Amino acid sequence: MATESADIAEKGLRVAVVVGSTRSGRFAPVVADWLLGHLGARGDMTADLIDLVETPLPTTFPSFGGELEPGAAELLAAVTPRLEAADAFVVVTPEYNHSFPAPLKNAIDWHNSQWHGKPVGFVSYGGLSGGLRAVEQLRVVLAELNAMTIRNTVSFHGAAQCFDADGKPLDPAADAAAKTMLDQLAWWAEALRDARRVRPFAA
Repeated sequence: MATESADIAEKGLRVAVVVGSTRSGRFAPVVADWLLGHLGARGDMTADLIDLVETPLPTTFPSFGGELEPGAAELLAAVTPRLEAADAFVVVTPEYNHSFPAPLKNAIDWHNSQWHGKPVGFVSYGGLSGGLRAVEQLRVVLAELNAMTIRNTVSFHGAAQCFDADGKPLDPAADAAAKTMLDQLAWWAEALRDARRVRPFAA
């Protein structure tokens, strides 16, 4: 039994859940908590919630070769090692003006190698589009950072009307979609983690 537990610990995938909305009154915590419930129910994944409200990042980039502004290193230290340690990511994002929030782009841009050779899944929410246009733009950005985005996504159209008072989706299809996305994320995460162990990613 001890050997079996050790094997699970060794094979467990570390998934960083990045919550991209920092807007006052945001709906993101409802969506993120539901997703964390799915991750917590799995035996092959461990979630690390990176909420950009709780862990804000600097917004002024130094010049190439320049020094960070005061306090920037401490803010980055609360996020960067966790992205580095992750085997996979799930981005939770709303859609603002056909795109994704500025704090999320800022968090992506502060990092580079942390994304390399790792899979990214998406849970989006919004109005009629359900945040899908934000996801499509994120795919282009993350491809530039050598990440592998998962085809299947989870999207909530008219998100405020999609959940009950307990934060559970009214449509059971959402739970099925989450399972499919996380199953695909797990497949890619394990395959890419094994590949990185054999040979470092060639950036």
